[in-house]
Amino acid sequence: SIKICGEKNIEAAIVISAGFKETGAKGARFEQELKTLAKENKVRFLGPNCLGLIDTYSKLNASFAAGMPEQGEIGFFSQSGAMCVAILDWALGERIGFSKFISLGNKTDISEIDMLIALGEDENTKVILGYLEGVENGATFIQVAQEVSKKKPIIMIKAGVTSAGARAVSSHTGALAGSESAYQAAFRQSGIIRVKTVNELFNYALAFANQPLPKGPRVAILTNSGGPGIVAADACDQSALQLVRLNSKTAQKLRSFLPPVASIVNPVDIIGDAHFDRYDNALKVLLEASNIDAVIVLLTPTATIEVEETAKVVAKHAQKTKKPILCSFMGQLQVKKGVNYLKKHGVPNYLCPEDAVSALERMWQRQHWLSQPLSTYFPVQADRGRVRYLLEMAKRQGRFHLTETEAKEILMAYGFSFPQTKLARTKEDAVEAAKSMKFPIVLKVVSPNISHKTDVGGVILGLETPQEVEEAFEEIMLKVSEKVPKAAIYGVSVQEMIQEVKETIIGFTRDSQFGPLLMFGLGGIYVEVLKDVSFRIAPIGKREALEMIREIKTYPLLRGIRGEPPADVSALAEGILALNQMALDFPEIVEAEINPFLVKTKGCIAVDARLTIKKE
Repeated sequence: SIKICGEKNIEAAIVISAGFKETGAKGARFEQELKTLAKENKVRFLGPNCLGLIDTYSKLNASFAAGMPEQGEIGFFSQSGAMCVAILDWALGERIGFSKFISLGNKTDISEIDMLIALGEDENTKVILGYLEGVENGATFIQVAQEVSKKKPIIMIKAGVTSAGARAVSSHTGALAGSESAYQAAFRQSGIIRVKTVNELFNYALAFANQPLPKGPRVAILTNSGGPGIVAADACDQSALQLVRLNSKTAQKLRSFLPPVASIVNPVDIIGDAHFDRYDNALKVLLEASNIDAVIVLLTPTATIEVEETAKVVAKHAQKTKKPILCSFMGQLQVKKGVNYLKKHGVPNYLCPEDAVSALERMWQRQHWLSQPLSTYFPVQADRGRVRYLLEMAKRQGRFHLTETEAKEILMAYGFSFPQTKLARTKEDAVEAAKSMKFPIVLKVVSPNISHKTDVGGVILGLETPQEVEEAFEEIMLKVSEKVPKAAIYGVSVQEMIQEVKETIIGFTRDSQFGPLLMFGLGGIYVEVLKDVSFRIAPIGKREALEMIREIKTYPLLRGIRGEPPADVSALAEGILALNQMALDFPEIVEAEINPFLVKTKGCIAVDARLTIKKE
């Protein structure tokens, strides 16, 4: 069929058939033959193993889906045909409109990158939605997504985030699931709004498609019932939004027409006997307030409230204002007419107040992302010749784990500093080395076969006297030889112990789809337990390095608490950027880690370092 298309000058095709790489090696070979044949005949194709596509504006239904959705401004693509069928049926029931509806299948030719470009340029598409199982070209994906995100919001579900999900993805479409941390970093850096559920996907899409972005995070809540107002307030408090304090002018205006028992704080509770006119007047006042960026309107169907009239009031204000209005008309039967009116007039309504808060939070996060300049990458100076020599020497010796001494020398070539360190092969050497330094002292085993020294008893801290150093040397040798009898032990490193510092960790690994994945977090021996870390994909600039630092939960410790001086966060960022440069310079370094990376009030010191190179 593809060959016939080429002969007839047909430039595009849809291959809905299954039985390709998702079935195993034989199917993968068949799929490669299909790709080669299509290229030879200059035919671009969607699929295989896909549902097809729908274009509502050209009235095209080139799929085996039963229904045709209404016209809308949402462009949707999915790697799963079954997900397309389910979402399409749901959208038909909810009367949600689409511009394009596309099933990618195995993405042998046309991929998610092509979809982002096409939907980004499509004048009928205002919001882009996607269901993704894997990415073929991570660097290009980030670049394209960044460019498109500046024009339109991209909202995506990424499947295969757990090991079970990743296995299912592989058997489903033959895609590589990739690292969850890498996808999280890629989406963040490219401005993609990531969601976990289909419900969130469309909750957010309706908000972005119909309402303007808030200029800031300041929110007012308008309600006729205290309980839902409290729920919404709690949700705001746990989000990036701010429940704004009403100024005296706004409070005075509200007090002029609200009953004495009404609450003139935020949430503004106009109480249960409210009619639609009370909503009308209160909403007008809140939207006029200069310190309010968005309003969430809550309604419970009391005996006195005219639901449809209230919906008309809200829609009227939504059409006039440049501020977003999101609603939660709670219930079902009694609010149905009002909800339908809101939907028809482009005002998003949510079943629960917290869903409205969540959608508004994502709108604010997008506005904030759009306001940030793209991070600029500047090369870092380094002695690359020395690094190249050390790497080649290790390769010639057939070693893939560098010794600590080699790792430190490579890191020093990128500007890292280390405490005074000496290698001791005997306990006498260790004592002499310690005497030349300031106590307390740290001893650590030196072996190319041991990465995690603490796990095998290879680290002893806080040695105050030469006698303690001698005993510690003997203890390390005994414990390590018992736990790792085949390890080659070169001796121990003798170091001054750095005090009054904060322990952090910096490093990178290489993701199969996105390349160098940088990491920063709280360091020391508890890093794998606490997992308080952040990630970015290289290359990054200083702004993103600083964002990595501020993202961890324990960032307040670095700022300084209870009178402690703040840590040198700028120096921390420079350390991350140095590793960023190393990862770009030497693709053969597959893993690098400095733990702990000690940050002082001025400057940082690397203590332990591990580097692993690629097996040839």
